[in-house]
Amino acid sequence: MDPDCAICSAPATLQCECEAKGLDIAVKQAEHRMMNSVFNEIRSWVRGHAQDYILSYFGMLTARRKELHAANIQRITDHAWHYYRAPPHPSELANAEMELKRGIDEDWKASVQRYPEVLEYYYGLVDLSLPADDEREVNDPPMSALMGGKQRVRLRQPSTERKRRRSRVSIEPIPDVERRREGRRHGVSFAMPGYSYVQPHGY
Repeated sequence: MDPDCAICSAPATLQCECEAKGLDIAVKQAEHRMMNSVFNEIRSWVRGHAQDYILSYFGMLTARRKELHAANIQRITDHAWHYYRAPPHPSELANAEMELKRGIDEDWKASVQRYPEVLEYYYGLVDLSLPADDEREVNDPPMSALMGGKQRVRLRQPSTERKRRRSRVSIEPIPDVERRREGRRHGVSFAMPGYSYVQPHGY
């Protein structure tokens, strides 16, 4: 015999959606309480590394462009002294400086446009692992958790037992990045290179 709806008390034969909708709301509320700080930390980590990469990439492009600019100025100077026995005309130097400025603007635009793929790369370094269905904490959770005991996802420093896996981003010239995978323990963990988020034991 199936029980009546726990929310509206309608007979089970009516198959109302009250309990399903209530469960959806409860899941979203629990996710917000338990995971919101984790998602914020991951977002901050990804954002910071993506910005560092974009600035580094832009610095590499501008360094190359400035080298070409210096070579161009030297060519203009050598040409002026060779043919006119005088310094280059100020307009030539001004045009070269304007060309450098346009090039730097193009380099910055090209760098910023790479944010989508760089962000996806760093988000791809975040690992999500779930406990096995046959683990004790899954099949027989402690009463403290069932009775609404407060649990929070906590940040734990990386251990020396982690396995390391090297990855290279498909976009060039990002450097090799070591990915650390922690041997999964009980609970849900969100592992980023350098840190892991582990749910406290007993949840």
